[in-house]
Amino acid sequence: MANFTKIKQFVVSYLKEHLSKDLYYHGLHHTFDVLEFAMEIAEAEKITKKELALLKIAVLFHDIGFVHTYAGHEEEGCKLANQFLPDFKVSQEDIDIICGMIRATIIPQSPTNNLEKIIADADLMYLGTPRFKEIGDTLYKEMSIYFDLNTEHKWNQLQKTFIEKHQFHTAYCKKKYEAPKQKNLKKVVLALK
Repeated sequence: MANFTKIKQFVVSYLKEHLSKDLYYHGLHHTFDVLEFAMEIAEAEKITKKELALLKIAVLFHDIGFVHTYAGHEEEGCKLANQFLPDFKVSQEDIDIICGMIRATIIPQSPTNNLEKIIADADLMYLGTPRFKEIGDTLYKEMSIYFDLNTEHKWNQLQKTFIEKHQFHTAYCKKKYEAPKQKNLKKVVLALK
């Protein structure tokens, strides 16, 4: 299996060099958050070592496409995975699995297997954490640059709709993060009054 440390070093330096500085949410810190969340879910879901290795690589690449485009960054991430991962001795079969995980983060999410469910949940796990407001504020700041989102009221309406439609996919996240997510939703609803 590929050397994760070398892949991580490559992706980190690539993102540092190429990511726009106005990606306040989708910056390198988000990749690290999702990696941490994915490891937490993976441990609870008891996946194999091989699956864990593929999951970690998919997390590193899930938002790498932002270096080229905002809309459709997932497909761009798959292109970059296909371009770079063979250099790290990752097989085409494994790259296809990784790309499936990257695509599972497309909103609205529709993961088709357990690994895809894990990365989908990890990508949005902040919705059910105490860091919800802090992380959400970075997304608001980013979206106010890339979209016509110029008031906090519009942002809270968007968040309310998004959280109401969102669902966790893994048993672990449903059990641990759904109730806190609903509490965070109540805070958003209160902010709209």
